[in-house]
Amino acid sequence: MNKTVGSTLLVAGTMIGAGMLAMPLTSAGIGFSATLLLLLGLWALLTFTALLFVELYQTAPSDAGIGTLAEQYFGRPGRIISTAVLIIFLYALIAAYISGGGSLLADTLPTIIDDETTGKTAVLIFTVFFGAFIVIGTHSVDKINRLLFFTMITTFIVVLALMLPAIKLDNLMAMPIDNALIISASPVFFTAFGFHGSIPSLNKYLDGNVKALRVAILVGSGITLFAYILWQLSTHGLLTQNEFLQILQKDPTLNGLVTATLTITQSNIMANAVKIFSTLALITSFLGVGIGLLECIEDLLKRSFNINAGRFSLGLMTFIPPIVFALFYPKGFILALGYAGQMFAFYAVVLPVSLVWKARKIHPLLPYKVWGGNLTLFIVLVLGVIITSIPFAIRAGYLPFVVG
Repeated sequence: MNKTVGSTLLVAGTMIGAGMLAMPLTSAGIGFSATLLLLLGLWALLTFTALLFVELYQTAPSDAGIGTLAEQYFGRPGRIISTAVLIIFLYALIAAYISGGGSLLADTLPTIIDDETTGKTAVLIFTVFFGAFIVIGTHSVDKINRLLFFTMITTFIVVLALMLPAIKLDNLMAMPIDNALIISASPVFFTAFGFHGSIPSLNKYLDGNVKALRVAILVGSGITLFAYILWQLSTHGLLTQNEFLQILQKDPTLNGLVTATLTITQSNIMANAVKIFSTLALITSFLGVGIGLLECIEDLLKRSFNINAGRFSLGLMTFIPPIVFALFYPKGFILALGYAGQMFAFYAVVLPVSLVWKARKIHPLLPYKVWGGNLTLFIVLVLGVIITSIPFAIRAGYLPFVVG
């Protein structure tokens, strides 16, 4: 029971973080009702695909990684593709967190020459300072991350306590300024439900207990969904759509969310609470994803090329690409999350559906089988492909850019 509770909290903790910070920015032009439907739909989709991994683990050792599962059913190309997609996904997330952290830090720094130079300096300070903990080792990350995570949850409760009594029903009645924005926002929202990369660790921790893993996924993702609904209820109910959009046109970053909160509510306490929560969420997510990316690169070099790289070299390989992105796109928080969602749609939807499709042909009598037959798998696969293609459609001009 203790392991199940711990796993449930790990599922919720993995999701609650920087991904939810993008929600108010990308849903500002959508309205609360459409946002609620989007949240429920993506939660159902990603919980379903997470349960597909539970079904798959009945056919593999409890300590097998997702790359091992891909290799089991699709050979070496399966492992290479799944690992490559995972690394690109993690790079995109790190790039988003560095951009977001840089924008928040730049607001507190004195102006260095001009705003652009200040922003780039903030990006470098944020990355070098917090990246150092990752390079030093997992133990240092674990210590600081536990402290920051519990502080973040406490701050989140305070933010909700301040916001919820101040919401206005008229603000919640706002409708989408463009229905196509709902589609455009999907990849960004997608990343906020991303815990699938943790499933191998959970399965190993639970010794392959299918029932316990199912409970952890269903309850953990349910807790997260509830937290997201409260967060969206608070921000949509508090911030007037027109004013919020005008502020985001000038500053489409996390700092824009803080500015909007201060401008619309005239409450320094509320604005500072939002800023502290945003900062803590970014740092905890940065540390968690950063250590995952560094270890992924280390494993890839060791297994595929027989190279034992040092921590400093691994640190450079981990952080230089996202730093370059953040320096060229200092307001690229939403842009990077959109591309992360694209990669994650493949990793968390297309991959498990493909694996289960093949596994059910080889193992037709598995004790646990996720509800739905081949038609359900096909529909989910189509949805995954659509979400994967959305950033391309936005760039091609077929869909509008999300506000922010």
